[in-house]
Amino acid sequence: MLEEIVRNHLKHQYALLLERGQLPTREKLSEYYATFRSRFAPERLLKLEGEELLNTIHAHGNRDSLVYWLEFKNDEEFPEGFGSIAGGSALKFGIYRRKETGVWTTGSPTDQKEISVEDAIKIARSHRDQLVAGEKLLESLSNDPSDDNYANLQAGMDSVAPDVSNSAWGHKYFSLLYPDKLDDFHAEEFQRFYIRKMLQVPPEHNGRYAAAGRYVSAATELKIPINHLTTTLNRSNGRPYKVWRIGTKLGGTDDIWPVMKNGGCAAIGWHTVGDLSGLADDPEGKDKIRKQLEAEGSRANIASGSANQISSFVTRIAEGDLVLAADGEEIIGIGKVTGPYEFKAADSNDAPHRRPVKWLDTRTWTLPESEGLRSTVRQINKFPINLVEIERRLLDAVTEPASQAVTANVSILRDLESIPAKIQGALERKGQVILYGPPGTGKTYWASLAARQLAAQAAFGKRFEDLDSANQLEVTGTESAEGIVRMCTFHPAYGYEDFIEGYRPRTNAAGQLSFDLREGIFKKLCKDAEKEPNRFFFLLIDEINRGDIPRIFGELITLLEMDKRGTRTRLPVSGVSFAVPKNIRIIGTMNTADRSIALLDTALRRRFGFIELMPDSDALGTAKVANSIPLGPWLAALNGQIRNNVRRDARNLQVGHAYLMESGRPITDFARFTRVLAEDIVPLLEEYCYENYSMLREILGQALVDEENQRIRDDLFEPDRREDLIQALLAPFPDIVTSIAAVTGESEPEVDSEGPEESA
Repeated sequence: MLEEIVRNHLKHQYALLLERGQLPTREKLSEYYATFRSRFAPERLLKLEGEELLNTIHAHGNRDSLVYWLEFKNDEEFPEGFGSIAGGSALKFGIYRRKETGVWTTGSPTDQKEISVEDAIKIARSHRDQLVAGEKLLESLSNDPSDDNYANLQAGMDSVAPDVSNSAWGHKYFSLLYPDKLDDFHAEEFQRFYIRKMLQVPPEHNGRYAAAGRYVSAATELKIPINHLTTTLNRSNGRPYKVWRIGTKLGGTDDIWPVMKNGGCAAIGWHTVGDLSGLADDPEGKDKIRKQLEAEGSRANIASGSANQISSFVTRIAEGDLVLAADGEEIIGIGKVTGPYEFKAADSNDAPHRRPVKWLDTRTWTLPESEGLRSTVRQINKFPINLVEIERRLLDAVTEPASQAVTANVSILRDLESIPAKIQGALERKGQVILYGPPGTGKTYWASLAARQLAAQAAFGKRFEDLDSANQLEVTGTESAEGIVRMCTFHPAYGYEDFIEGYRPRTNAAGQLSFDLREGIFKKLCKDAEKEPNRFFFLLIDEINRGDIPRIFGELITLLEMDKRGTRTRLPVSGVSFAVPKNIRIIGTMNTADRSIALLDTALRRRFGFIELMPDSDALGTAKVANSIPLGPWLAALNGQIRNNVRRDARNLQVGHAYLMESGRPITDFARFTRVLAEDIVPLLEEYCYENYSMLREILGQALVDEENQRIRDDLFEPDRREDLIQALLAPFPDIVTSIAAVTGESEPEVDSEGPEESA
């Protein structure tokens, strides 16, 4: 059933989830299903009548009720992980008891009706009887997973259980009773989306039960429980998204694909309608655009169609949706929307309406079925085979060759690549953002990367690495000329005079001391930004929390707010008029091992966006040291010991993955790994444990920590003790040798790590 590329992808993703402990064992799954059946099986419900039946099925306040277990139950007895039905109101169950009055209520959100207890019991009895009838159908269902067999099941459910079967809660109830016959996606949108993700056209018949056979077949082929399959699909693919076609020709002639590709955006014309930020997705918003277009000379029918397209681009396309850049019938790019609508008037090229996009595939191809693609903006949803082909192209574009097994899996890579997009989104919203997390999580790396990329795209419409050397230096600056990306580091002695302005001592040729008024780095940046309003300027503030931030920013803390940008104030030292321009962006980094964000000044926290970067052992992929130590599992186990033993703010005192990486790749050379361990990681853990060697032993193991003499066994780091060190590092975590990384990962060929340095 499954194509090889899908089968291999799912197996890899499944193995990673198992290794991370993010899936229950088969034994636990069986235990959870048995627990649910023991409480709510049809034969049990048949024994209940009256208010006992009503409360057992529908009393939300009763933690032993069916509706509570289906929607909220999440503990050791019955954890989450069987498909969420959260959202909406209690009316989705058909009946509920109002909290304020205790009266049973039914109906719709706009037409609710209070009913008597007797009438509520009748509804509960009807629901019970339908659950019983539906369960009999499933019990008698053959093991044939064909579409026809499940189409018959759908028809039967519609007949014998019309009220409960076509509800998310009813479907979840049946899937918990028969987890080997039904999937646990409880909405058709999700079911059909993940079938397309398996590169299959969904069944012709509609309904929550019609597509289940596909999941039965796939799980059988992979030899895993259906619950494990659906969790793997969900974790590796995210939520369903829409697909939009965006034309690349303005007026049918002017090609804007270079602008879209190089600028990392989707763009449309209609520049005369102006900035549409804040446009509502309603008839009034569309009508406003239509009237403006008609006033400019467009015919009524053309203006109406154009208004619908513009409104869709601004309001209906969502972050995470896919866009197809299209030249007529040819698709020339597939991208993922990464941010909100923005209006670029200054460098519009007559296509000022933009959505930031990460282009995933820029090969040229044609949809299998023509959708009559004459509109500039249109949702692709007419032919399922087209949506499947799009997924095929994406999977082919991001799947790595088997020889690159040392790298992380594709979904992890996509998550890492989205960090600059998150930074961009926060900057668009707030103007400034702080990356925070434990040491070694790549905060400075991502801040610098994002600043360079965003500056390059804004200034030149290209990625930083695609710029020539002159333009790259214009971004980063030289010894004699500052670039559009600048950097400073806060520390306890850093002050207002360094950042904004102040008097600094100077000794003249005669040896006399004087004080000169000098501009700080931020004031210089703001002055340069005011001179070039069409170019964005970036300031990186490393270790922002180590400075006295209220003193450093002074009165300008208010002017950082986006709606205060451009507002002028008079500086108290020089007396000059000053403002923070709209084209200034600030990216700060903060090590939470030093100070939690909860301790930051409230005014600062309100004005900055915050993005947390935590240790990511998956970034180390399946890399191994000395063909023995799987880096990812070892780091994950080490951090688990830190969380379990340090206690005090332990989450912020973990060890980041960047400690075990060089030049963007995991360290697999044993000598380099040993130095990182001895010179970086162990001293960091000693600091965390505050001379508590008992705690340190629990984290690193007794072979590495001499608790009695309160010392680290440094002799294990000697070259001739290599095997002893490996054993000492693996002994506290014996199960990691059975991990995917340990069994399948490969070490890079080892070299004399001292050689290149000496020859250089």
